[in-house]
Amino acid sequence: MSFNLTPVVRKLVGTTIPRPNKSGTLSGHAAGEPFDKHAYALLKKCYPKNTFRQFEFLNDLYSRSPGAINAEQRYKLISKSWLSKLVSRGKEATEAWTVASKFEEKQNDTADIIINADQTIRIIDVKTKNISKDAQPPNIISAAKIASMCGGILDDGSVKGFDIIYLGISWKEEGDNLRCLGCVHKSLFAKDPAEIYINWAAAMQIQFTVEDLPQDYSGSIEEWARIFLLTFTEQARKQSTKMIEKYVTPYLRHIK
Repeated sequence: MSFNLTPVVRKLVGTTIPRPNKSGTLSGHAAGEPFDKHAYALLKKCYPKNTFRQFEFLNDLYSRSPGAINAEQRYKLISKSWLSKLVSRGKEATEAWTVASKFEEKQNDTADIIINADQTIRIIDVKTKNISKDAQPPNIISAAKIASMCGGILDDGSVKGFDIIYLGISWKEEGDNLRCLGCVHKSLFAKDPAEIYINWAAAMQIQFTVEDLPQDYSGSIEEWARIFLLTFTEQARKQSTKMIEKYVTPYLRHIK
């Protein structure tokens, strides 16, 4: 069965989930997590052998490779080192993994969902928006993490079978339920990397609204990585200059 995200996305529209808490204001995470699990359940139903939470992906990989007994061996089970770094746990946790003590979910996992199908690994992240409220674009992912990935991609020289996809779910409250009114899926690599917004004051987070993410970049992932690193390093230099001017230069006369 070939993978196609569009029919799954269409099935999400109009569905409801129970309101996570019956009273009070819903934070982004409080609404986002159940919709994330809702999308995962539907994908798992459509592609049961190919759909994983990130911790499940690692548990499955390590369980099928009993000969890999230390962290370095387990990291190498994912052929691309930059991809392994993106989805693996830290060295201590990876070293301690056993069949009897498998990984559990962590909120800071890079991927909400991993689809491994058609010789392609797709990292899928779910972002939600309450249509009844105006809100700033959400934090998407650390720009430093993407920069590290891009460096690894360019070191390798070629990329095949990889994508980062964002599901944007728009919802509203209906009594004790939250109803999905719209859902789109967008590829990070179809967005012009020179136009990606990095909020340096918010832990260097890339920010955008999934629904508004242009999909007009058609270059290769390798070229995308090169352009992103150019954008990232230019902005980092400017931020460094600002930091020195604001927090170093005014005080130099006191410490000479």
